[in-house]
Amino acid sequence: MIARYFTYALISLILVAVQTKLMRLLTVEGITPDILTIWVVFLALREGQLPASVWGFCIGLLFDLATGNFLGLSALSKTICGFFAGYFYSETKMMLTLASYRFLMVVLFASVIQNTVYFIIYSQGSEIGLLRAIFQVGLATAFYTTTWTLLPMFAFTRRSTR
Repeated sequence: MIARYFTYALISLILVAVQTKLMRLLTVEGITPDILTIWVVFLALREGQLPASVWGFCIGLLFDLATGNFLGLSALSKTICGFFAGYFYSETKMMLTLASYRFLMVVLFASVIQNTVYFIIYSQGSEIGLLRAIFQVGLATAFYTTTWTLLPMFAFTRRSTR
């Protein structure tokens, strides 16, 4: 169990580095896929609601510290992401969920909720309007992130058919 959590921590560090350094190269019209959301949803489907909420907080805080943005905002939104994605946890159906379209749907659902919370707070006091932030940026990010979820989904599909 300790080794598994150490592995999660190491993967989280790597993904935060990839998100902050490499994913901006894949930006389309100002929209960047959020691989950290995919990772938090994976953890929620694998470990459950409470561990995913804790991991979401830690990953979000690490991301906030790495980017220097609004400290705590990603921590809050990723915690909420892990919490809501954890509702879809089922120990007996974990691989079935990860290897099917259900993984895509959970990522989309969690990403929409996460982005809504994020932009409700982020847009306060800025020139970008709340509805524009949520619908134009938040939903676009959620859909772009969901398309990136196809990569791990196909990997789990391949692993489950072996």
